[in-house]
This record gives sequence, C-alpha cells and structure tokens, in this order.
Amino acid sequence: MELGPCANLSCLLENGSAPSNTTGSASDILATSFLGCALSVMCVIGVVGNIYTLVVVNLSVRLSASMYVYVVNLALADLLYLATIPFVVCTYFVKDWYFGDVGCRVLFSLDLLTMHASIFTLTIMSTERYLAVVKPLDSLRRPGDYRRTITCSVWLLSFLLALPTMVLIDLRTSSQGGVTKRMCHPTWQMGAYKVYLTVLFITSILAPGLVICYLYIKLARTYWRSQAAVFSAKAMKRCSRQKVLYMIFSIILAYWACFIPFWLWQLLSVYRRQTGSLANATVACINFFVTCLAYSNSCINPFLYTLLSKNYKAYLRGRERNALVLIKVKHKRGSSGESVWSGSHTYTESLAVAQMQGIGNKEVFL
Repeated sequence: MELGPCANLSCLLENGSAPSNTTGSASDILATSFLGCALSVMCVIGVVGNIYTLVVVNLSVRLSASMYVYVVNLALADLLYLATIPFVVCTYFVKDWYFGDVGCRVLFSLDLLTMHASIFTLTIMSTERYLAVVKPLDSLRRPGDYRRTITCSVWLLSFLLALPTMVLIDLRTSSQGGVTKRMCHPTWQMGAYKVYLTVLFITSILAPGLVICYLYIKLARTYWRSQAAVFSAKAMKRCSRQKVLYMIFSIILAYWACFIPFWLWQLLSVYRRQTGSLANATVACINFFVTCLAYSNSCINPFLYTLLSKNYKAYLRGRERNALVLIKVKHKRGSSGESVWSGSHTYTESLAVAQMQGIGNKEVFL
C-alpha cells in the first residue's frame, strides 16, 4: 500500500483512484454506494448547518464579541473541509481523477489547512476564556481588532503547515489492461514523510491537546476556589460563563473523537509496515471508517456552535445585568466602606476570581 499525503482525501484515493477494472465486484459497488451516500448526506447536513450558523451569528449578535469571531472562523473552516466531499465521491465512483494537477494540490492540502485552522481556533478560544476568568482586567487593555489579527495568524500558520502537501504532489497517468487512469501521486521519500506526518500529528492533536488540558485543569481549580469563596454550588451551576466553557470543551472533545482514529491509522501505516499485509478489503473498510468519522465532525459542529452561541448570548445578557447591579450598589455604599462584592450574589465567577486576586472595588466587565 503506497502512502499518500496525510489527508482524508488521500485516505480514500489510495484505494479508490488507483488503476483498476472499471466494472468491479458486487462488494466493491456496494461499498462505493454506501460510502457515496454517507458522505453526500454528511455534506448536505454539514453545509446547511454551518451556513445556518453563519447567518444566525451575523444577524443576531455583535460581531466584535470574541466568541462570535471565532465561531465564524470555525464554521468557515468546516465549509471548506466539506467542500472536498463532492470530489471524493466523484473520484471514488469513476476511479479516476478528473480535476487536474491543480486539483491535486489544492484539494489534498485543503484537508490539512482546515483541520489545523479548527483546532488552533479552539485552542485560542480556550486560552481567551481562561485569561478572561483568571485575569479579567487584562482583557480590557487589549486592542479591539486583536482577534482579527489572531485569526489571520491562525490561517497563515495552517497554510504553512499544509504547504508541503501542496508542493510535493503531482498528477500521474498509468495504464492497465488498455485503460488509462490518472491519480494524484505524492513525491515524498518515506523518511521525510514520517517526519512530516509526525509534525502534523503534534500540531493538530498532541500540542493543542496538552495546552487545552492544562487550561481546563487550571480553570477547574479556579472555579472550585471561587465557588468556595463566594458562590453556592447551585449558583455556580447556573453561571452562563461556565456553560460557555463546557460547550467549548464539548467542541474540542468532538474534534478529538473524530480525528484521533484517523491520525492513529496514518501513524500505524507509516511506523508499522505490517498494515501492508492486511487484505485490501480490510484496509478499504478502515479507510472508509476513519474518513467518514473525520467528515462527521463538520456535521456535529453546527449543533454545538448553535448551543455555544445561545449560552454566550445568555452570558452577555447576564454580564450587562451585573454591570448595572454593580453600578447601583457602588452608588449606594455607605460610609462604612462595605465592599460592593457583598451587595449581590448574581455576579459571574470572573468577579469572584477578581475578588480573590485583590482587585477590590474596580469595575471588571469581560
């Protein structure tokens, strides 16, 4: 089995676009039909869901809010990722590549581009939520357009990581039984490919995973301390900000669940060549499974984005109410110097953390 670039498209085309008989067995036709139907359904659901997310976000919220800037970028990444499905389905049915050399370079690298853009954006979202909780005053000092700069940097870095795949691939033609077939062929040496694949695994799974796990462990400790200091357990469960963090983590878990099997299969194929002894049908089934699982992430995400947006809107409304309460209590303080923090139990956990850190009576709105 010849390995191609580490992309879901290549995962299928290893077995689908290679020269073969045009007729195929009944099992091949059944497998191809099932795969085509499954991917087509995922494409329709994912495209409709992500377009709905973009429309809702653009019509109903303030686009300057941090969460919505990132949700828009996540939805765009999903749409670009889903855009490769029609090419996969077409190629697997006709067992030929009709989209030229440019199509090879663009479509194969698009998988990696969108994959990294998604996980990098999720990592940035987790980092920003963490800083908003533990360092609330710092968020007030950031320039208004810094999020756009961050997202542009995310896409640029993702493009650079996908660039070797775009460069080191070409379109080749071969003949078998008088039938000419075209296929996208990688030009990697195996040693270089192992290094590149390992780097991609680190950048798309391992490194973001370690960062996110560290941030959520720190957040859990911070919440526990703020709960003990100010809130009852019941009040903490009602915090909209906490729900926002739960939803971000749910999106991250969905990403890991959908992409880790794909990456494990790719690494196994490179580092343990025994996979070459597997029957072609077994390899094809595994390729089908990990590919469908990866594409399913873009179908699940719109539902999670919608829930995230609703929870974030609830948090913003709560923040505005807390701001009004804080202003009223501040004006009503007596000469005894009673702290404004004790005037209400409706503040968010960020205010509790601010109290713990000795911020005092400053107004802190994230």
